[in-house]
This record gives sequence, C-alpha cells and structure tokens, in this order.
Amino acid sequence: MAETVLETAGLTMRFGGVTASDNVDFKLKARELRCLIGPNGAGKSTFFKCVTGLLTPTEGHVFMRGQDVTGWLPHQVASLGVGIKTQTPNVMDALDVHENIWLAARRFFDVSEARARTADMIDRLALGPIARTELGRLAHGERQRVELGLVAVADPWLVLLDEPAAGLSAADVDRMTAIIHEMRRSAAVVIVEHDMQFIRSIAEVVTVFHQGAVLMEDHVDRVMTDETVRRVYLGKKA
Repeated sequence: MAETVLETAGLTMRFGGVTASDNVDFKLKARELRCLIGPNGAGKSTFFKCVTGLLTPTEGHVFMRGQDVTGWLPHQVASLGVGIKTQTPNVMDALDVHENIWLAARRFFDVSEARARTADMIDRLALGPIARTELGRLAHGERQRVELGLVAVADPWLVLLDEPAAGLSAADVDRMTAIIHEMRRSAAVVIVEHDMQFIRSIAEVVTVFHQGAVLMEDHVDRVMTDETVRRVYLGKKA
C-alpha cells in the first residue's frame, strides 16, 4: 500500500464567526495527483494555506509523512522536502532566470550539485533562450514556468501548487501539464485550480470544496457529471 504523505484530521479554520475550513479530513498517497476545486469562498485556498503554513488552523492537525506539522511556518514545511508555489510570486525580479533557479537549488545542495540541477531544470523547462533575462522582464507564462522550476529543482517528494495555470495561454497550459506529469514520477502533487479545462486534462481524483467542507471526492469524470457539483460549482442543472 502506498505511503500517506499528506493528511489532515478535523482541520478547521475560523475567522471570527466565519468558518472557512470546516472539519476537513484529507489523505494523499505518494505520487498521487489531487486537484482541489470549488466556487470562490468554498474554502480550498484556506485549506491550502493551513497545509503550507501560511495559516495556523483553529482546530485539527496537519501531518506530513506521519509528522505533525500543524502550525509550522512555510520555510519549516519546505525544509522537509516540500515544494510550495503560492499565488504570490516568490521570485527576485532583479535577478535573471538562471540566478533565481540556482539560488533555489543552493538551499538544498552544494555548489556543484546546485549548478548541475539548475542547468538540467533550465533544459527541462525550455528556459534556455531566456536564462539570462531578468524575471521582471518576462511574460506571465514564462514567469509561471520559472516559478515551477524553483519548486522542482529541489526534487521535492510533495508539491503544493496554488492556481499554476492562472492566466496562461493554451500553449503554456499544455507545457505546464507536461511538467506536472513529469514531477509525478517522484512526487505527490496537490493543485488548487479554477481552470476546468486544465483540471480535465490533468486530474484523476478531484476533491470538491463547498462552504468550507469537502462536498465530494471522486474521479474527475464522475465529479464533473455529478448533479450536486454542477449546481453548486458550475451553476448548472444536470
């Protein structure tokens, strides 16, 4: 049986009288890809922030490979070998692509290994033509690829991505899909996403959030045709 690499038990997050995450139990196996979907305000982003350490849950626990990491800060979570990409870019605009990726690699590896991994990542992401271009001068899709490179260069065993396809062209979405499939060879992946075309192209099991709780968890095909999901998420009748 595959190892459980991420688990939450009774995870609850309240902001005053508002319950943004409501008693969420969640499990993710090694090398599994899970997409989290739901309408705005459904609680998926709050759940993501609790898992990544951006928020400390009001109640409940977060476990990674069996270790209780509830309340850990993002850099402490990352130190376990977890790659995190949030909606807020975590890049240095004044440095070029190569320098950004090298610095990310250097956090975990010696100079020689970081150099080799940086070269490999630039090649894998087809960033060679812009490797010496400052991040601040890149188009949105190029920046998204670089941010994914910052995550992947550390060879994480768990990858947490918040809306990686947001604002991408069709060609960039196809490239992003291929990169994520490649990452799954060695890592479990959680993706929070709104782009339903992207979800259909990449997802297997989908977790649907609604009013802070898990509404449904099933194969993407069954989720997309479920009457309740269509009503609360897509705003349609089956």
